[in-house]
Amino acid sequence: MEILIKERIRELRQELGETQVQVASAIGIAEAHYQKYERGASYPNLANAWKLADHFGVSIDYLVGRSDER
Repeated sequence: MEILIKERIRELRQELGETQVQVASAIGIAEAHYQKYERGASYPNLANAWKLADHFGVSIDYLVGRSDER
């Protein structure tokens, strides 16, 4: 199974009209750290995945590509 988190978080961020700085600040991480998620250079740990899911109003399963239901 392909992990889709980099595509999903970029898409969700753009839908909300937010910058990478805004999302990083909202979940309490550095902008450079968040940028690695969008580039696929690293994956969020479970705590940050929960924060991202909560911020975007979706499930963790949606973020990682296990479900297409938000």
